[in-house]
Amino acid sequence: MPSFDATLEANMTELRNAVEQSSKEISTRFDFKGTSAKVEQKDRELTVFADSEFQISQVRDVLIGKCAKRGVDVRFLDLGSLEKIGGDKVKQVIKVRHGIGGEDAKKIVRIIKDSKMKVQASIQGDAVRVSGTKRDDLQAAIALLKKEVDELPLSFGNFRD
Repeated sequence: MPSFDATLEANMTELRNAVEQSSKEISTRFDFKGTSAKVEQKDRELTVFADSEFQISQVRDVLIGKCAKRGVDVRFLDLGSLEKIGGDKVKQVIKVRHGIGGEDAKKIVRIIKDSKMKVQASIQGDAVRVSGTKRDDLQAAIALLKKEVDELPLSFGNFRD
C-alpha cells in the first residue's frame, strides 16, 4: 500500500552555518562594537544575548536574515520570552522545532479525514504517516497539507509504493 510520512525537521547543518555567519556579522558590525551581543547554539536551542531589548531585536533580525539566506525556514524557530540576566543584559532562548507535536499531528489527521479523500492518516511518533491505495490520492493529500497547514514547514518523505 503506497504511503508517505509528513515530518517536521530542520536542516541542522544549514542552521549551524546561519548561526556562524550571524555571529561573524555581529562581531564586525559597528553598532555592536563593545557590547555583549552574540548568538550561541546548543543542539536544538539557540540563545541570543544583548545589552538591551532593542539590540536583541537587531541580533534576532540578523539571525533570521541569515537563516532565510541559507534556506532554513524561519517557522522552525520558536521564539521564547526575553529574560533579564543581571544588570541591563538580556537573553532570549529560541527553540528549533523538531517533530510534529501532539496537537499539530491531530490537526493534520483531522484535515485529512475532513477532506473525505481515500487516504488514511495515522500518528507515528513525531511524524504523520498517510497511506492510500493510489499514488494520485497521496499526491492530492500532499497538496492539501501544503495548502492547509501553513504555520508548519512540513516536509514529505519516505514515499513508498
